[in-house]
Amino acid sequence: MTAEAPPVPALAYGRLIPVAVHFDDLDALGLLHNARYPLLVERAWTELWHTHGVRFEGDWAAAGDACNAVKELRITYEAPVTSPGEYAVHLWLERLGTTGLTYGFRFCSADGAVTYAHGTRVLVRLDAATLRPTAWTEAFRTAGRELLRPAH
Repeated sequence: MTAEAPPVPALAYGRLIPVAVHFDDLDALGLLHNARYPLLVERAWTELWHTHGVRFEGDWAAAGDACNAVKELRITYEAPVTSPGEYAVHLWLERLGTTGLTYGFRFCSADGAVTYAHGTRVLVRLDAATLRPTAWTEAFRTAGRELLRPAH
């Protein structure tokens, strides 16, 4: 008999992306190092956009919407992660502008029930040649609208 994974709760908005915490992600106290949270969130964000065909493969001119830069990162730590294992990142968009966006995130238990950290990150889409802000493509905006958090 095989054990089935517990069902992932339905999210009212956004997506829950699985991530793994490894032993070497922990600090000397046995806690997930504070710098690892943004790294794991970035990996989840990258995986999410890969499902929409947005990726960087070594050529900034061809990267399209993947040519972007972080303008701001805010994170609040709520509870320590004390062991390696399976966790998740809940991702959503707070704002989708012409050249920028703000996404929200929660670093949480694999089922999304426990929040360890949460925050926001602002990205700006860049023109590869000038490194100046430029508009997101319509395909990106369409995919992004699916991730928008309802007004609260």
